Amino acid sequence: MCVSVPPTIKPAELIGQLKGFSSHEVNQKLGGKVLEWQTGYGVVSFGTGDLNWVIAYVLNQRERHANGKIIDRLERISEVESG
Repeated sequence: MCVSVPPTIKPAELIGQLKGFSSHEVNQKLGGKVLEWQTGYGVVSFGTGDLNWVIAYVLNQRERHANGKIIDRLERISEVESG
């Protein structure tokens, strides 16, 4: 997902609301616990000059992952985060 938010919005609050609202809506419409989010999340900040690259990344993510390809800059997990 690629979003533009003002600097007054805290990433943790935005992600918390996004996860809460989306899982509630999906679970209400489909019945049961269909959507459960993982505990963590990642946030990467980009300037407007990178916007086209980021949009292309998001649009092609499913195909790239199906082929086992990752983009280290965006998808690596450090030892501290994964441990």
